[in-house]
Amino acid sequence: MQKEHYIGIMSGTSLDGVDVVLCEIDATTCRLVSSLEYPIPLELRSDILTMIEGKNRLEEVGQLDHRLGLLFTQAVGALLIRESIDPSSVTAIGSHGQTLWHVPTGKFPFSMQLGDPNILTAKTSIPVVADFRRKDIALGGQGAPFAPAFHEFIFNNINNAVSIVNIGGMANITVLDNKLIGYDTGCGNVLLDMWIAEHQGTSYDQDGVWAKSGTVDYVLLDNMMSDSYFEQAYPKSTGREKFNKAWLQRYLSGITHNPEDVQRTLLELTALSISNEVLRFNRDIVMLCGGGSKNSFLVERIKVLTPNVEVAIAENSDEIEAMTFAWLAYKRIHKEKVNLKDVTGARDNAILGGIYE
Repeated sequence: MQKEHYIGIMSGTSLDGVDVVLCEIDATTCRLVSSLEYPIPLELRSDILTMIEGKNRLEEVGQLDHRLGLLFTQAVGALLIRESIDPSSVTAIGSHGQTLWHVPTGKFPFSMQLGDPNILTAKTSIPVVADFRRKDIALGGQGAPFAPAFHEFIFNNINNAVSIVNIGGMANITVLDNKLIGYDTGCGNVLLDMWIAEHQGTSYDQDGVWAKSGTVDYVLLDNMMSDSYFEQAYPKSTGREKFNKAWLQRYLSGITHNPEDVQRTLLELTALSISNEVLRFNRDIVMLCGGGSKNSFLVERIKVLTPNVEVAIAENSDEIEAMTFAWLAYKRIHKEKVNLKDVTGARDNAILGGIYE
């Protein structure tokens, strides 16, 4: 089958930027051609976080949907211009959207992503595939994570002794076995980024330098690790609606703490919650990807906590999430079901996403 070009867009829970990739895809391969990280304006980032905290009016939801649609259009445009890409050569754009709230269980389960795809297709003249999660939820699934299906596709030539962990705002694990396993292990970078932004005025702790200056508070760590999410059986998924400032403040209430010690303890929380799940499956190698794989101290702690497991960094680790949505756009255009039911708990695999032309 002829190779086709797709663009993938991912703006994750870390809110550290919009990742845009151009991929060459066919039935057996997804090759990264080029990539770009486009910044999220500080005012827009602040407004997203304010909305997630529940301080908003309905009018502001509609405005944010439009503003994110414009942001994604600008991000795609920047890649098209930099790489001199003819829009007519791109079959489709896969846009994940910005997750505002994700509650896949209960009486009325839903997952809300904003970033109007109509604006994106109107301004680029490229078809857009969006709204990937809600069909899976309609079929009784979690609607997340999607990365395991793509991991199965791109790592199909490796043996079953490998697991893959993506560390974004949240972290998720993929275990390649006779039946695909994947789920969110819990918080990735989200609490680390939130805490350093509040106390140091920077968006992330590069290489975990600030965390390294602190000391683990093991009482605080044990209390946080006792949260029911970490004991919950998979399939499961989570987001900022769970791991947020209010969640952390419940554990900090009534105790005195040095900010750097909290940062160090939060890094240990991420490392330990990931490592516990890696060890659960008795794999020889774990491949890390996502923004957290660039945090050398976090990687060091995962290595210490998984002493009999080789810890490696996946190729194109930063771009894999955005590549996932380029590939999901390919699957939708070709009307192919995505192998997710064993990951999400849905009744069946489904064709995911809506096409905006």
